[in-house]
Amino acid sequence: MSDIARFPLYDLHSHTQASDGLLTPTALVQRAVEMKVGVLAITDHDTVAGVAEAQAAARTLPISVLSGLEASTLWENHEIHIAGLNVDCQHPALTAFLARQHQCRLARAHLIAERLERARIPDALAGAERLAQGGVITRGHFARYLVEIGKADNMAQVFKHYLARGKTGYVPPQWCTIKQAIDAIHDSGGVAVLAHPGRYGLSAKWLKRLIAHFAASGGDAMEVAQCQQAPNERTQLASYARDNQLAASQGSDFHQPCPWIELGRKLWLPGGVEPVWERFPALAPATATADREQEVL
Repeated sequence: MSDIARFPLYDLHSHTQASDGLLTPTALVQRAVEMKVGVLAITDHDTVAGVAEAQAAARTLPISVLSGLEASTLWENHEIHIAGLNVDCQHPALTAFLARQHQCRLARAHLIAERLERARIPDALAGAERLAQGGVITRGHFARYLVEIGKADNMAQVFKHYLARGKTGYVPPQWCTIKQAIDAIHDSGGVAVLAHPGRYGLSAKWLKRLIAHFAASGGDAMEVAQCQQAPNERTQLASYARDNQLAASQGSDFHQPCPWIELGRKLWLPGGVEPVWERFPALAPATATADREQEVL
């Protein structure tokens, strides 16, 4: 039996062209295999449109692909992302939830385009739609369009000068609550994970409040490990997970090939936390679960 089957590398946060990733679902799965990932979750923004293709691509490859999504929510005027793992993509509750999220995204995209138009940046909506290729439109697509037309050298500059809070193209989000996202994920049989908690720019005090609120709302786990983290962040997040009885997850948040973020890179959990795939065995490949049971016996 291969090492991947016995000890799979989990990457439980990734994006495809169904939202703001650059790779097709098939290409993403193939790249994950090249990076020795054994379990990959497809977590596109407020859509599960890329899941079926990814799972079909995985059928003949040494990888397990989990259905998932990354839901945008609003908490204390901060946009917070909740990943849903192993959801039933066809469940009516999830379908209705994603339809509402889609309408929020579409309305926001139109408002962003209007504000950029007033700033003498025309055709931004058409540009974002073209880059989305039929997928969910995100601010990332607007950022790519502005780079394309020479308004900035890279996406980070676009967000800093055009799309961040208080800038020309910024539109306050009108997302659902954290609990509404968790409930939709649970109703569809999934596991709710607080995504990249270290990226919200919160002080330690407010981050602890967010994690406590997420746990009190029924959340199951939080991302502890990512490819890029500040010194000691992984250890600190592990401590917060333990304090709130949350399982620990890990994910690259991969969007496109680049030097600093890669599928499976530096994904490991500190000691003392319960991996989300151990608390929720449905996330683990059947072969790996069987091996673990054999080892216990």
